[in-house]
Order: sequence, then C-alpha cells, then structure tokens
Amino acid sequence: MKRKLCVLSLVSLLLLPAGLVQASNQATQTVTLAVSAINEISVSAATLSMTVSAATAGSQPTAVTNTATTYALTTNCATDGKKITAILNTAVPTNTTLKITLAAPTGASSEGQKTLTTSAVNVVTGVDAVAESGIQISYEFSATVAAGVVSATDVVVTLTIADTV
Repeated sequence: MKRKLCVLSLVSLLLLPAGLVQASNQATQTVTLAVSAINEISVSAATLSMTVSAATAGSQPTAVTNTATTYALTTNCATDGKKITAILNTAVPTNTTLKITLAAPTGASSEGQKTLTTSAVNVVTGVDAVAESGIQISYEFSATVAAGVVSATDVVVTLTIADTV
C-alpha cells in the first residue's frame, strides 16, 4: 500500500506540471488610451533690452523696435478654440509706451500691434491645433519728452494661451 501511495504521489507530481503547461496560445489585455489637453507656449529669449536714445530736433524721441524674439506654440485644441493674450506685471514708466505684435501661427489671426498694460489684451485669435516655432514677436518702445530720463526698469510680459470665449 505504501508503494502504491508512493507511485500515485509520484505520478501526480509528474502530471501536475503538465496541466499547468497547457496554457492558451492567446492572451488579451485592455489598454486605456487618452490624450490630455496640451497648451504650451515659450519664448526664444527670457530677456531683452530696449532704450530710447535719439530724436530728431523738434520731434518727440524716436521709438525703438525689437524683432529679435520669437515664440513657439503647441496646442491640441478644437478649431478656433484658443487665443493668446499679453499682459504686463506692472505699468511702464509714465509717458512711455510698450507695444507688442505677435505674428500668428498657421490658421490663426494676429490682432496687430497692441499697447501693453496691466490688463490682458488679445494678440492672436482663432488658434487651431498647431505645433509651430519661430513665430515672430515684435516690440516697440516709445517715450515722450515728458518722460524725462528713465533709468532701466524691468517689466514682465506674460503671454497666455486662453480659451476663446
């Protein structure tokens, strides 16, 4: 009896792995996919300097322009779903003006030259899903003689991708 039990145990041990090896030749797996909203904007240079330093006799000082900066934009929004706004963190010195013009990415519209203040202004509208870089930013800084001499003053221009409302 002991011998039969031992043989039966041995046969069971030999057959058990064979049962485990009998796996299916297929397996399935559910993969859940999603794409989140993507709205990224960056500028090519974090700083730039503009100095009004000349005038024609009898005229206001000559405004200066800077076109050395570009921006890059990636958004996966719906058609005409986004706009770009611009705002200053603080007011420019009295009797001076800072203006900005953003060229539009493919499919969007530039709002042209806009005076920057501490209130947001639309600079690009009708932005579709796009991934583009090297898009031109142009600044114009002007001062009247009433501004006097103004020492270097930093203002921060913030560009924001916002929903079109």
